[in-house]
Amino acid sequence: MEFKIVRSSQLLPPSHLVIHRANSSRPPFVSFVCFVYFVVAPASADGLSCIPYVPWASPTLPLGGPPARRIAFALRPRPGMIPGVKTHSRRRFLGTAALGAAALSLPRSHAANAPAIATAPAAGRKLKLGLIGCGGYGLSDVRAAFKAGGVEVVALCDVDRDNLAKVAAEVGKLQGTPPRTFKLYAEMLETPGLEAVIIATPPQWHALQLIAAVQRGLDVYCEKPLSYEVREGRAMVDAATRSGRIVQIGLQRRQSPAVQAVRQFIHDGHLGRVVQAEAQIFYTAGTLSTAPQPPPASLDWDLWCGPGPLIPYSPQVGHRNWRLEQTSGQGHLYDWGIHLIDAARTILGETAPRAVSAAGGIFHLHGKITTPDTLTAQFEFARCPLTWRHRLWGAEEHAPEVNNGIFFYGEKGTVFVTDARWSFTPRGKNAERQTHEAKADLGLLHMQEFLDAVRTRQPAPCTIADAHLSTTTVKLGTIAYQVGARLEWDAATEQIVGHPAAAKLLQREYRKPWVHPWG
Repeated sequence: MEFKIVRSSQLLPPSHLVIHRANSSRPPFVSFVCFVYFVVAPASADGLSCIPYVPWASPTLPLGGPPARRIAFALRPRPGMIPGVKTHSRRRFLGTAALGAAALSLPRSHAANAPAIATAPAAGRKLKLGLIGCGGYGLSDVRAAFKAGGVEVVALCDVDRDNLAKVAAEVGKLQGTPPRTFKLYAEMLETPGLEAVIIATPPQWHALQLIAAVQRGLDVYCEKPLSYEVREGRAMVDAATRSGRIVQIGLQRRQSPAVQAVRQFIHDGHLGRVVQAEAQIFYTAGTLSTAPQPPPASLDWDLWCGPGPLIPYSPQVGHRNWRLEQTSGQGHLYDWGIHLIDAARTILGETAPRAVSAAGGIFHLHGKITTPDTLTAQFEFARCPLTWRHRLWGAEEHAPEVNNGIFFYGEKGTVFVTDARWSFTPRGKNAERQTHEAKADLGLLHMQEFLDAVRTRQPAPCTIADAHLSTTTVKLGTIAYQVGARLEWDAATEQIVGHPAAAKLLQREYRKPWVHPWG
C-alpha cells in the first residue's frame, strides 16, 4: 500500500493538499486525523474518489499556516472503530464528497471570520458565544454558560424584537458589555470572532441553523429535539461530521446522577435481566386562546414559522405553547418525552428500536391542541420493550411521586428513576424499598461539558449521532400514531419497511424559499 501527497487541480484550489492512496481497491476511512479536508481513494473510473472527513484530533500539533494549507493523514480502521460514525455506500460517499467540497469552499470573507479548525482556545481567554432563539430556554442556556465561566456572549438573534431586547439587557447586566443583536441568524453567524453558538429555537429551525453554523466553522450547542424529522437529522449528522466541529445536543438528563447510578446498577446485574421498561410524564397542560389573531407587532410570524407551514397565529401556537402544536413542537412525546426516551435508551445501552406502535387521541383538550393529550407508544428494542405514556390532564392526583420518570422491571425487582431520585424495590412480599436522592444542576453540567469539549477539542459526550437516534425514536412514535399502524424500522438504511404512507412522513416538504438540507 502506497500513500502520496499531491495537489488537486479539479476538486479544490491548488493550495489545498490532499492524500491519494494508490494501488489499492479498498476505500480508506479516517481513524486518526490531524487536520482533514479530503481523502482520495481509487473508487471511480479515473482511479480516484474524494471523501470528505473531519478533524478528530490533536489540536496541539504545531502545524503552521492557514487552515486551507493544513494536511490530513488517514488510515483505514476496522468497521465500528469510530463511535457515532455510520458506514455509507460508495454512492453515498461520492455524493457526500460533492457536498463537502461545496461546504468547504467558503468565500474568503467567510473563512476569515471563522475560527481556525480544531484549534483550542488560549488558556484563560473567554470563548465568544452567540445565541439563536431568545426565549426561556435560550436565556436559561446562556445563564448556564455564564455560571460555567470563561465565556462572553457577543451576539444574539431572535425574530421577536421584544424577546431580543429583553435577553440583550440581561446579558449586558451579566457580563458588563452589551451583545450585538440580529433578526437574521445568517447575519449573526458573520459576527467577527464568534466561536460557538447556542441554538434554542423551535425544532423546525434547528436543521438549517445548525448546518449553517458548522459550515462556518462554529461549534454548536443545540437544544433537543435534534430535528423536526428524520431526513433533517441525517443531514445534520452528516454536516457536523464533515465539519469536525464540536456539537452537543441538549439532552440534559444524561447529567443526572440518578440516571447515571441506575445505568451502573443495571449494568452490574443488580436488577437481573430487564424484562420491560416504562417511561411516563403526566402533567396538566395550560392552554391559551386558539382564536386566530394578528401576531404581536414585535414578532415576525412568517419568519418564526420558517420552513414549516405558515399557520394562523394564536397565543396557543406562539411563544411557549408551540410545544403542543403539530407543525412545530409535535406534542408531548416529541418535545418532553425525548428526555426520558433518551435516558431509558442510554441506560439500556440500546440504539434504535426494531418496531414502533402507538395509540391515543385528544380526549380532554379537543379544539385546543393539535397533538394527543393521551398517548401510549411501544418501542420494541432488542433488549426489551420500552413503553411511553403521557396524559395532559388528571395527571398528578393519584401518584405524584412517579408522574415523571422511568420504571425498569427486572428479574430481581423494580427500579424507578427521575431527575433527582431513584429507588429499587426487590422482588418478594413486604420487600423494603431503597430510595436514593441524587440532585444536581443538569443544565449547568451539560453546558459545562460542552464548553470543556470546545476548549479541549475532544468530542462532546452527547454526540449529534446519538441524539439523532433518540430523535428518530420519538419521531417514529409520532408517525405510528398518525398512521395507526405498527411500523418496522430498518436502522441501517433509516427506512420504514412496508408502509409507504408512513415512510413519506420521514421528511417534510419545506415551505419556499427555504430548501430542505437532505434534498
